Amino acid sequence: MARRLPSQPPTLPGFSYIHVLGSGGFADVFLYEQNMPRRQVAVKVMLAEVVNDQVRQMFQAEANLMAQLSSHPSILTVYQASVSSDGRPYLVMEMCSSALSQRYRTERIPVADVLRIAVKIGSAIETAHMAGVLHRDIKPSNILLTAYGHPVLSDFGIAATLSESNTQEAVGMSIPWSAPEVLMDETAGSIESEVWAFAATVYSLLAGRSPFEIPGESNTSVDLISRINRAKAQPIDRADVPTSLERTLAKAMSKNPKSRPASVLELVRELQSVEVELGVAQTPVEVAMDDWALATVADMEDRTRVRGVQGGAAVSSSRRRRRRAAAAQENYDAVGTLVKESADLGTRGSRGRRGTSGRARSVARRSGATTTAPGGKPAQLLAWILVACSVLVIALGATATFVLVRAGSDDIPVVSDISASQSGGSVTYTWNDPGIDERDSYQIQLDGQQFGLQSRTEFVADGDPGDHICLSVRVSRNGTLGDESNPKCVDVAE
Repeated sequence: MARRLPSQPPTLPGFSYIHVLGSGGFADVFLYEQNMPRRQVAVKVMLAEVVNDQVRQMFQAEANLMAQLSSHPSILTVYQASVSSDGRPYLVMEMCSSALSQRYRTERIPVADVLRIAVKIGSAIETAHMAGVLHRDIKPSNILLTAYGHPVLSDFGIAATLSESNTQEAVGMSIPWSAPEVLMDETAGSIESEVWAFAATVYSLLAGRSPFEIPGESNTSVDLISRINRAKAQPIDRADVPTSLERTLAKAMSKNPKSRPASVLELVRELQSVEVELGVAQTPVEVAMDDWALATVADMEDRTRVRGVQGGAAVSSSRRRRRRAAAAQENYDAVGTLVKESADLGTRGSRGRRGTSGRARSVARRSGATTTAPGGKPAQLLAWILVACSVLVIALGATATFVLVRAGSDDIPVVSDISASQSGGSVTYTWNDPGIDERDSYQIQLDGQQFGLQSRTEFVADGDPGDHICLSVRVSRNGTLGDESNPKCVDVAE
């Protein structure tokens, strides 16, 4: 079917039309120059044939919502929303490039770059979910790049609102990145379907094609829907893509929504774990935090970083590290100087006034003393007092360290009594909360393979009839893993 011609660009006060940027199912996008302040902007104008009173009301609500969300660094910025003189609603937006949507089809994007983009875009999606908003059209072409190469998610809520009045057309545009339950009209959208679409988008950026496209074969809408319903994505076929990443994306695109990560943030944390595995700089999560978290966390970047699997922070904040190192050095210098001077006083006390006067006066000034006896005994007494204080400080420090180490390992709760139930080819494992707090999460190990961290007390595994599946769970606290639970093994029913 021939593509339609772009609509006539509207006359907008304060803006000068330059040229057409693109056309979509519900709107055209034009390049304008804003007169004050002078800058180039992208203006999305609704098509006259889809506009009615209801659409105008929904457009206004969505424009307000998108403007609120666009404060996020990875969501397209909206400058203005209004209605043109010919009655068409429009959005004035930050001018961005759509080069990524062509690039992934023509060249291999480095895995580290894809993970960086994924964490940033996933942060944007999670932020919207926290605000109660579903995007419902997550796909590579809706990821734009700013002039500085920062990825931003576009079309928030606009396509979703219009799709309610024309579901077939909206779904047809994005079949390769739509979850099975959306294609089957079981839901108009959910957190689980957004997880699926986000994973399919990340897969596409890595593979250069959508997950269920088969190069050289028929890839019609009917073919894609059939393959998506079977939920068997094609291998990415890149030697530099780690098995853990491919396994993570495959799980997020499971046919059963319960088998997927419970949130986009949970999937993002798994992607951060892959960054740690590859040894690249970990991309921080950019999700709005509540007032309590902002008041109690000194470094927000540390709060959003995933910890390494085998203890210790995978990547720590260099700023915090420098602060701690400087403080430790100051404490060390102070105590070292104090002990050294005390020892000098102790050994020189018997030498009389000549051996103690300079040092004794110096230490007396530091300690707040106002008089110094002419003999050596008061100086010796002062020296021994200072030595005793130094020993006490060191002992208290060692005790505190011991307590912290024990709190970081021995006090981590242990999961017990894992139960399992089967439904079709899926096995659902559940366990009771052993008493974790908000800083803890669960590390899942299935048949010797580790999965990402999660907060749910449930894990769904897909298997084939006759498979023997064993699962164990460990609690992760600040990057330290507690003791492993007893494994729960299940034979998948024939």
